[in-house]
Formats: sequence, structure tokens, C-alpha cells
Amino acid sequence: MASFFQRYLLPGFIFQSVIIAGGYSTGREIVEFFFGSGPVGGLIGILVAMFIWSITLAACFELARMTKSFDYKTYFSQTLGRFSFLFEIAYFLQIIVTISVVGAAAGALLMENYGVLPIWGTSVMMLSVGVLVFYGSSLIEKFLSAWSILLYVAYAAFVILCMTVFGDKIAANFSNHPIGDGWVQSGLTYSGYNLATIPAVLFCIRHLTSRKEALISGLLAGPIATIPAIFFFVAMMGYYPDIIEEQLPVNYLLTILDVPIFKIIFEIILFGTFIETGTALIHSINERFAVAYEHHNKIMPRFMRPLIAVVILFTAIVIATEFGVVNLIKEGYGTLTYVFIILIILPLFTIGMWKIFKNKEE
Repeated sequence: MASFFQRYLLPGFIFQSVIIAGGYSTGREIVEFFFGSGPVGGLIGILVAMFIWSITLAACFELARMTKSFDYKTYFSQTLGRFSFLFEIAYFLQIIVTISVVGAAAGALLMENYGVLPIWGTSVMMLSVGVLVFYGSSLIEKFLSAWSILLYVAYAAFVILCMTVFGDKIAANFSNHPIGDGWVQSGLTYSGYNLATIPAVLFCIRHLTSRKEALISGLLAGPIATIPAIFFFVAMMGYYPDIIEEQLPVNYLLTILDVPIFKIIFEIILFGTFIETGTALIHSINERFAVAYEHHNKIMPRFMRPLIAVVILFTAIVIATEFGVVNLIKEGYGTLTYVFIILIILPLFTIGMWKIFKNKEE
């Protein structure tokens, strides 16, 4: 029998784990998507994204539970049918771009703070991901959920420190800047891109046993994933708009706070989010291969899990080295956003919702 945590909270924490490092952990993605609307407008845009995530994930989790679609191949056969291969192509590109961002951020983090060559940061991340995917779903669930709780504590402490040190600047920037335009579009595009990580959450939906559990866990997933982003956004407003030019805004703020012990602890937790995202995304690929083996009455060889991880990570790291974190977020994320809205959200709220309403099960 699954626990309360597994049924109602785990899917949200897994979703947050997937989007955090490829998204807002360094602050760079928040800058790209929301700073153009100003302090208040940007905050509203984040809330728009949260609302879209909650509604979409609630429907997605119920469809996945109802049809026992715990890997993305099975899930998208429910909404896209014979065209599910289109999602596979886009999803693989998204994984490469996201892990490239993670790899570039991991290298930049160690380089900026400790002068360590970027390759060492990416190598540690690669090894850690390989170990986790080798041991499979159970260990991954435990690591992702535990690290997400640590992340909440770290981000709460972070924003409290920022409020203490330069809270007057944060309040002034929220008061002195009008609500900018484009916050609806920012929330829509940001949510649309990150919903492409749905496949990485599906493996834990097997814990859900009823429609009530699926809907509640989906509705909770939006706030669970968004609260740390709100913390970070508020903290960054202390140095708006100058912080826009920083490659890693989190480093900029940690340097200003000048609390060495907290800086080290926060950077360790931040590095762990890189491992979280890489692990969850690659695990979704492994689960897709595992199901393909099952369809042929075979068991996927265990050595293939870390092997697939190494191939994907190596490809992503090469791309990260070539383009850098800022360009990857600016160009790669924006390009794929509308593709995923068409392939994920539209089919879910048409074909998927028809199947859910047709099924009278509670």
C-alpha cells in the first residue's frame, strides 16, 4: 500500500526535481522568461505557469493512472496514437537541450566559485546520474524526494537572508516598477516548455489508486514546483534590473550575502539539483526501453541503463561546451515550447479528457 506521501506529494516533488536544474535553480531561466514583465508582472507570470501546471498535471496523472501509462510511449499512444513518434523526436531534443543547460551550469558553477575546470563538474554529475539510473525507480524516488525537501529548506533560508540583508531594495523595486506587459505569454510559454518533462514523472504514478488521488496530486504539483521559484524571484528583485546581465544570478546574490558556510551548503544542494534533473530525464528514456523489451517478453539488461545515461550525457555536454548556458536557454527552450503545447496540452484536453470523462471509475 502506497503511503500518503507517495500518493499525494511524490509526483509533485518528482516534477519539481525534473524542472529545477534545467530551469530556475541558477536563476537564469527566471530572468529569460519573467524579468521582461517587471517585478509584479513577472511574479504574476509565475503564478500563471503554476495554474497551468496544476490543471494539466491533474488531467495527465488521471489519464496515466486510468490507462496504466507509466512510460511515455504508452502514455502518448493514448493521446497521439500513431503520431506518438512526433513526441519522441521532440522529447529527445528537449532532453539534450535541458541536460546541456544542466551540464553548462554545473561547469560554470564550479569554475566561477573554485576555478575548477568545467569538465570536472560535468564528470561528477555524469557519474552520479549513472549510479542512480543503474539502481532504478526505488532509489531515484528516494533521492529526488529527499533532495527536493532539502531544496525547500535551502531556498527558504536563502530568501530570508536576502530579505534581511537587502529587503529594502526588494520592497522598493516591487513598489517603483509598474506591471509590465507579456506576463500571460511568459507564463504560458514557460509552463508549456516545462510540461514536456511529464514523461519523467510517469514512473511514480503507479502509486496512485483512484481518481481522487490523481487529481489532488496533480493540483498540488503546481504549487510544489513553483514555490521555490517564487522565493528565488523575490530574492533577485533586490538587484533588478542589473542582475539580468549575470550568467548565474544565484552566484551574484550569494557573493553579496557573503556568508561562506551557507554559500558552500547552498552550492552543494544546487549541484544536487543538476543530478536530479539529469537522472529523472534519463530514467524516463530507460523506462521507455524497458517497456519495449517487455513487449517482446524480454527483460532490459541492467547494464543498458547507465550506458544510455553516458551516451546522452556525453552528447549533451559537447553541446553545452559549444553554446553555453545563456544561449541554450534563450534559443533552445523558446524554439521547443510551442511544439510541446501542440503535442502535449492540446491532445490531453481534447482526446485525453474525452477518455477520462468516458471512464466512470472514481
